[in-house]
Amino acid sequence: MANDGNTTPRTAAKTSPRTSPGEFIRQVRSETAKVVWPTREETVRTAIFVGILVVILAVFFLGVDSLFGAAVRLLLSLL
Repeated sequence: MANDGNTTPRTAAKTSPRTSPGEFIRQVRSETAKVVWPTREETVRTAIFVGILVVILAVFFLGVDSLFGAAVRLLLSLL
């Protein structure tokens, strides 16, 4: 790619100075404090929703697999 004068050529990524373990822990705690944690009710509601979807998808794929199995058995019986 040609340099048209408006952009600078890419250089090697600069490495940042290492963070001490104590500073790292302070940063993690600071970022964790910013997280909006779900309430117990939201967690239970979401878990129930996921469980229902898993059951629905399991039944759906059982039906699709059964149909394909029946079609393959039918085709193999013609041989």
